[in-house]
Amino acid sequence: MFIAILGGIFRFKDLPEEYGSYVQFKAAIEGRDEIKDNDEIAILDITGTGSHHVLFLDRYNNINEIKKELREADAKVNVTTLKILEGHL
Repeated sequence: MFIAILGGIFRFKDLPEEYGSYVQFKAAIEGRDEIKDNDEIAILDITGTGSHHVLFLDRYNNINEIKKELREADAKVNVTTLKILEGHL
């Protein structure tokens, strides 16, 4: 199992360019037609890989939904990241 560590929380308009393709890919998977400039997006770095997991924070009602999604991706979130994400839900 991999550990997911918070890389950052950004508004789409402030998203670093390096994450753009990850965000567009996740939007396509979720069937999201539009990403608004003010949408909050969390980028989780997956330790031991060069990969990132994208979370559109408006999609989640609670932290357990995020944990479930990551568990399905064979990852879990560290405690510090969980606390920060909870503050943005």
